This record gives sequence, structure tokens and C-alpha cells, in this order.
Amino acid sequence: MAKSISPSDSTNNSSSIITDQPEPNSTHKNRRSLLMLLAVFILPILLAKLALDNQWLDQGVTNQGELLTQPLTLNDLGINEVGLTQQWLIIYQVPKTCPEICLHSIETVHNSYVTLGKDMPRVTPVLLKSDVFSAQQRKQLSKSQWKILSLTSQMNNLLPTAQVLIADPLGNIILTHQLPEQAPQQAAFGKAIVADMKKLLKYSKVG
Repeated sequence: MAKSISPSDSTNNSSSIITDQPEPNSTHKNRRSLLMLLAVFILPILLAKLALDNQWLDQGVTNQGELLTQPLTLNDLGINEVGLTQQWLIIYQVPKTCPEICLHSIETVHNSYVTLGKDMPRVTPVLLKSDVFSAQQRKQLSKSQWKILSLTSQMNNLLPTAQVLIADPLGNIILTHQLPEQAPQQAAFGKAIVADMKKLLKYSKVG
């Protein structure tokens, strides 16, 4: 016998069907939420790229000294001292004449080396000099941690101007610092050397 359907059953079925259908605006809401989510992640990336491409922000400088544009090694300079292998080197090339400002710079560089503290054993300060110091000055230098080498014609040819060089433990000279011309520049000069050395020593896996 066929079962009769009461009015109440019809009402319940209709209600169930209506409930299962999605709301008219749900699709639009879901699409809007998806677009907002994409914007949160993609928009910052696009803005950062535009900022870099159009130089909206100042580019940061990672080093204080200047990177050498041409390859230069310790071997090129004729430096093959056994005690300098596997060490970071701060190399001070003394000018042909060394007035008071020059002597002050030598002291500044040596103080920068001492400032490295616990990392000092990884570094050797090297003084490349001709015979420009008095007996008293040579005696004073001998009491410091400088490794003193004589300037050769080979060095003079490759290093035409006095400067401070930084070499890695593999013998590659990577940075140069120009010597200060005036006494007030000494402090910034020393800080620049310390900043570069600390950064190199922090990220280096050698030396």
C-alpha cells in the first residue's frame, strides 16, 4: 500500500532542502577572502621589489673599506712568511716618508687589532716599511705585535699608494682602507677597520 505524505512531512522536506543550499552571497564572500589572503602575502613582496628596482630605499653598504676590483694575493706581493699562513692579515703599507700623521695611523691600526679581543689570535698585523723610522721608533715598534716586513720593489709596483689592506687566510687581499690625511679622521679610520674585521671574522669559516 502506498504511504501517504502528510502536510507536515512536506514542510520538513522543503525546510531540509532549503537549508542545504549555499547562501546566495557565499561564493562572492569566499572569492573576496581569497583575494584578501593573496594580497596580504603578495603585496609586500611586490612593494619590496619595486622599492629595490626604483631605488626608493638607500642601498646598505656591507663593508667600510673598498673591495679590490682586481685579484691580488700575498704571493703577488712576495709575502710567503710561514707564520702568516692561515691567518687574517691587517697589512699597513707605510708611505715613503712617515710624518706624525703616519705614526698616529700606525698606532690607530694597532689599536684596532687589539680591539678584536678574543679574535686576536686569528689575526696578524703586518707592517710593510722601507727604512723610514728612527732607532727609537724601531725600538718602540719592536715592542708591539706588528709583524714587520721590508717593502720591496715588487710591492711598490703593485701598491703605488700607501694604504691598509685586509687579506684572508687563503692569501687573497680583499679590502683596502685609505689612510687618513688629517688627525680628526683617525677615529673613523680605526672604527672602519674594526667593523670590517669583526664582520669577516664572524662569518668566516677559515682562519
